[in-house]
Amino acid sequence: MTAPKLSATDRARVLTEALPYIQRFQSKTLVIKYGGNAMVDEALKSAFARDVVLMKLVGMNPVVVHGGGPQIGKLLERIGKKSEFVQGMRVTDRETMDVVEMVLGGLVNKEIVNLINQHGGKAVGLSGKDGRFIRARKMLLKKEPQDVKLPPEIIDIGHVGEVESIDPSLVAFLDKGDFIPVIAPIGVGADNATYNINADVVAGKLAITLGAEKLMLLTNTTGVLNRAGELLPKLSAAEVKDLIGDGTIAGGMLPKVNYALDAVASGVKSAHIVDGRVAHAVLLEVFTDEGVGTLIRA
Repeated sequence: MTAPKLSATDRARVLTEALPYIQRFQSKTLVIKYGGNAMVDEALKSAFARDVVLMKLVGMNPVVVHGGGPQIGKLLERIGKKSEFVQGMRVTDRETMDVVEMVLGGLVNKEIVNLINQHGGKAVGLSGKDGRFIRARKMLLKKEPQDVKLPPEIIDIGHVGEVESIDPSLVAFLDKGDFIPVIAPIGVGADNATYNINADVVAGKLAITLGAEKLMLLTNTTGVLNRAGELLPKLSAAEVKDLIGDGTIAGGMLPKVNYALDAVASGVKSAHIVDGRVAHAVLLEVFTDEGVGTLIRA
């Protein structure tokens, strides 16, 4: 089914509505975590690339951080290696880390770069190992014992890391040169080991480090919902904490909301949980009054 054609008046109205947002975000940095359906559906992939190019052309500085969990799982399956998870984290031995780096830093990263460039942008693919701009430390998980008198069990899940620090100079240099950075969430440790890091975490920490105007986390959900299943389009940090406290925000949405809270508490003007299943979700969130997700402010 083809979309209805807009009249000249409708087109003018759309552009007029976008104008104040273009003026407001001129020269501002917007960090976008790209993942979920938006990364696998061909029409959504093309729409996302066009959105990012348009943002750059009107004077914004989009920075893309991408995931790639499903793609990693598929390649591991093809080579006969079973994916194993502990507390939602992929157990990453050295062989698995090689696959992660191949998929995130190679296949997925270069596909996104190529798509953006096809639509007229100048994208540059990076991982945190380039210039060692993402420094990581090993993540160790804790498992609480049934006997409260015993200390928690420490679980080593391999080459999975946390962000220790980010050097913003490389990304800032690319922004000034009219390039669009596309970043794979891979870091390097003081021990020179390579670490796989959650893409939401990298996006949040990068937004803080760059002093970004917005952090946008694309998801496969409508946004933050109330108990009746209705979208909550705007929330303050205090309201989010109340919703977490009463159990309204739980499950897979909880970590994303916590990353958003961390960002706005650390100087990012706003964070958005965006429905990446909607075509042009990024543009709708940035350039319109309604948006397509939940906006969180400090």
